[in-house]
Amino acid sequence: MKIYKVGLPFIGMSSLMLLTSPLANAAEMPIMDHSSMDMSGMDHSSMDMSDMDHSSMDMSGMDHSSMDMSGMDHSSMDMSGMQGGEPPADARSPDYSNGVPYGQYGKPMMMGSMPLWGVSVDDLGYQFDDDQINFEATGWYGTDSNRVRLRTEGSAQTKDDKEIDSLSSLAYWKPLSIFWNGEAGVAYDTENDKSAVMAGIVGTAPYFIETDARAYLYTDGQLRLDLGAEYEWRLDQHWVVIPEVGLTAFSKDDHDNDITKGFNEMETEVRLTYETFSRQLAPYIGVSYETALGKARGQRRQHNESVDSSSLTAGVKFWF
Repeated sequence: MKIYKVGLPFIGMSSLMLLTSPLANAAEMPIMDHSSMDMSGMDHSSMDMSDMDHSSMDMSGMDHSSMDMSGMDHSSMDMSGMQGGEPPADARSPDYSNGVPYGQYGKPMMMGSMPLWGVSVDDLGYQFDDDQINFEATGWYGTDSNRVRLRTEGSAQTKDDKEIDSLSSLAYWKPLSIFWNGEAGVAYDTENDKSAVMAGIVGTAPYFIETDARAYLYTDGQLRLDLGAEYEWRLDQHWVVIPEVGLTAFSKDDHDNDITKGFNEMETEVRLTYETFSRQLAPYIGVSYETALGKARGQRRQHNESVDSSSLTAGVKFWF
């Protein structure tokens, strides 16, 4: 009978018992406490862990708060491939296009820099007692910081010679502050048949009073000053009461055109306006009152003209 010896490496009895016992199952192995083990003298520099797969390791339960890494040297670590650091030169373009072309429509513009236009008819009404049509309209083109404005105001008689008296101006408009805008340009007065240089300021005074002041220097040296104020008393979302007043003054007498030095005339009106849903169209009814001031009262009496007059008015205001 032959006896064969199996060539096995030497295994201690205790290790053999461990391999063959049920405790070899990892799930049944007792939890070992490594807290008392001193591994400070172990040299891990020669260990090659490049082939190890750490993707399945769960370290969510590990507590790193007690780890002291103050002695670690990170100067030799290469993190150039990590996200962060200095952005590339073309990371964000000043116009926020990120290098993407705008296509056939070209570069977009900010709303405040885009040239626009508008037309506002502040008054187109009929005075029943005076039998005339009053008008005031403004058209503009430009941006929020620079505009060209064409403005006209006056009245047209509906009987007799049907005369039209108007004061029109073409001006450059620019904001001066948050609530005030400046105007400068040229004007023409059909009543006096004279041209003038115009400068003015328009804006909102305290308590939301719409205010305008314009000066006209005529070619003959006459200086005219127009002052106006208007307030919107809103009753609800559609009904609005609008009182307004206007004053006219001149720097010297002009008997050919019935003009006296100082304040010549005051015009007032109160309107009850109904703004439609779009607020672009607002019909109104109201009462107007005009009176001569200063020496102009005596001059009108000499020409058998009325010093004071009042009238019912009806009309519309709109913009687009």
